[in-house]
Amino acid sequence: MEAGEYRFMAEHEDRHWWFVGRRAVLAALLDGLALAPDARILEIGCGTGGNLPLLGRYGRVSAMEMDSYARAFAQQKTGVEVRDGVLPQSLPFGQQRFDLVCLFDVLEHVADDRAALTAIAGLLAPGGRLLLTVPAHQWLWSVHDRNLHHQRRYSRAALRTLLADSGFAVERTSFFNALLFLPAAAVRLLDRWRSRPAASGSALPSPVANRVLTGLFAAEAPWLRRRNLPFGLSLLALARPAS
Repeated sequence: MEAGEYRFMAEHEDRHWWFVGRRAVLAALLDGLALAPDARILEIGCGTGGNLPLLGRYGRVSAMEMDSYARAFAQQKTGVEVRDGVLPQSLPFGQQRFDLVCLFDVLEHVADDRAALTAIAGLLAPGGRLLLTVPAHQWLWSVHDRNLHHQRRYSRAALRTLLADSGFAVERTSFFNALLFLPAAAVRLLDRWRSRPAASGSALPSPVANRVLTGLFAAEAPWLRRRNLPFGLSLLALARPAS
């Protein structure tokens, strides 16, 4: 991502509706994993560290981030050691293995996503799992994706196939961010039609709008704890090594 995107993340991820709503969904998913209290958890591509306190509620957290500004900010903010690394070729963990590897809106940035997932499979301890999120629907491709340096968006079938081809047994896939799907999709398509240089709605909205959007996004969390959603702006997957 551009340096400005990391700075926006650092300034706003504790209160921006998208980050707060996604953390509510992630917390619901993590609650359902029944991790041991001392579970070894790794977040790859932790950005400026907004998810690390949440993950710390479920075990012992390690982190990796390729951007030097984001890495330093995350480490100072959370106290978690954030190591320098790049998927798939440079993973700084030696023989360490993890009970849960988290990849939250990272895979779409990696040119060789299959090689990345294969490398991640090698980081998992016996019985370990991968929890990931990615943007959904290539037809929603817009200036938002270009500005964030995305390589692609995913269909549910393509994500399941990619995981299987990378050595994973898929336990679950679901869409999420469904309640805001129609208005957000309309805005993305309008941006593409207008050839806008910046994505609409990417700034922090007014406090009232931010609370409403946060509530709508977070309202999906109880449902996703036990059930899947048939559509949405994003996809989640839970998988474990096939062998």
